Amino acid sequence: MSRCTAPINGHRTASAAAACPACSSRSRNYGSYSSYDSYSSTFSSLGGRASSRSSGGSSGRSVKPRWSRPGSSILYTPAEVRTLSPVRENVEKRSLLPDLRDVFLCHAWDDRKGAAKELHDLLESYGVSVWFSEKDVLLGSSLLREIDKGLAKSKVGIVLVTPSFLSRVKGEGIADKELSALLARDQLVPIVHNTTYDALREVSPLLGSRSGLSTSEEPMSDIAAKLAELFVVEC
Repeated sequence: MSRCTAPINGHRTASAAAACPACSSRSRNYGSYSSYDSYSSTFSSLGGRASSRSSGGSSGRSVKPRWSRPGSSILYTPAEVRTLSPVRENVEKRSLLPDLRDVFLCHAWDDRKGAAKELHDLLESYGVSVWFSEKDVLLGSSLLREIDKGLAKSKVGIVLVTPSFLSRVKGEGIADKELSALLARDQLVPIVHNTTYDALREVSPLLGSRSGLSTSEEPMSDIAAKLAELFVVEC
């Protein structure tokens, strides 16, 4: 029986998944959401995640996840559905709790006026409520205390992984503390921007093992649109 190469080589791209003797046929024969549950559970038992990303472009973007709204024009790859399904489950569970932000945005301080602000603005333009240190930490307040409150009052976390973020984590700064809390709660998705998963794994193997999205494969605006669909929960 063929063995899956994900625990050793990862499945960060569609080509990597296709090269896996155990999973190549699984990628070609995408079926129901329940099949992804089984697939995800298998890799969770190995201490990892199911394969995460596919290559960019329009090829193969024909999947509609169960949470997609009627009439939505947003299309996903099977790998993106696998990536976002656990996040959606967290959203559904925590939507029953009152007064929560949709997203806690974890980012490096150096990105607060650049990539982090871009992602924040895109998400809010889609109606997503975002905890963002630039607007939610008041002058004179304790940054760490406000971060703790923000984490507790958010449904899921997004980690914007940039070269600046990797440097901060290496130095065990604020970004590292936020990341540790998010990893402990198992409710986050990394967004890799201007860097690679290989670089992330060198700094944080645990975060690097999580499935996520990458701006090297699709624009930030497309990523924001897909994330926004996760938070539409019918009452």
